[in-house]
Amino acid sequence: MKIQIAGAAVTKFGEHWNKTLLDLTTEVSVEAMKDAAVTLKNIEAVFVGNMLSGTLQEQEHLGAVVASQLGINKSAFKIEGACASGGLAVHLAMQSLLAGTYETVLVVGVEKMTDFPPDEISSLLMRAGSEEERVAGLTFPALYALLAKAHMQAFGTTREHMAQVAVKNHYHASLNAKAQFPFEISIEKVLNSSKVTDPFTLLDSSPITDGAAALVLTAKKSSQKKKISIIASAVATDTIAISDRVSLTELAATKHAAKKAFSLAGVSPKDIDVLEVHDCFTIAEILAMEDLGFCKKGEGGALSQVEQHDLVEKNQ
Repeated sequence: MKIQIAGAAVTKFGEHWNKTLLDLTTEVSVEAMKDAAVTLKNIEAVFVGNMLSGTLQEQEHLGAVVASQLGINKSAFKIEGACASGGLAVHLAMQSLLAGTYETVLVVGVEKMTDFPPDEISSLLMRAGSEEERVAGLTFPALYALLAKAHMQAFGTTREHMAQVAVKNHYHASLNAKAQFPFEISIEKVLNSSKVTDPFTLLDSSPITDGAAALVLTAKKSSQKKKISIIASAVATDTIAISDRVSLTELAATKHAAKKAFSLAGVSPKDIDVLEVHDCFTIAEILAMEDLGFCKKGEGGALSQVEQHDLVEKNQ
């Protein structure tokens, strides 16, 4: 059985001072259902991916609240998995469809963070880290900086390599009106932006944001001319504390999940034409490219340089 993406929608990302978290979920859910040409009565379950609503919006029962807001009197779930909350919501929604529990479901990912001071958000995000590292005063920028330093020492990765990741991703954002920062930047601007934690500057780091995305997934045969299927989804977990990890230069969970997903789909990295990877910090994308199998370990930085050269050539 293949899982069809019947509809999709995304809000503008940024500072939504005049919208609540439920405003964002309602907006994106209605748009996704409209795109899928389904109504509320077709939705049999709602899966909501979110990390911080319990603290920031003082609402832990978010699945039921979103379903109630939409007028859906069906199954509802909140899924929390730090940065992977939205992806886990999709994964679990797929499992419910494959199991035959439901035929059509709504999946929503949402966060609303800009109403709060950045230092408070940084502290709350670190609740996804290990207790030992949190007590030691580490934050996620510091933890990823340690990974970056280890990669630089082991493979000669440079600040320019990492900066090129930000330049490439801002180029893609410039083509998307719903991106938080839809404009291009230069390597020099990345390198000269404010220091966050060595070796990262501000433009090596992802911002906090408000926004939501939604999918309507179905196990039913689609009548749409342009069918989009999800052919594999896999999840893996590494140790929470990076001090307990075997290596600081690889993401073991990424390697395990990728191996399983490629096996389930019956494809390999060479069959992939387009990919999107997590880039909370620029080193994260380099690590992901390597551990997904798109290049050898230590070559992700050089690959980012090639990608940036291709973009420059395209624009000339």
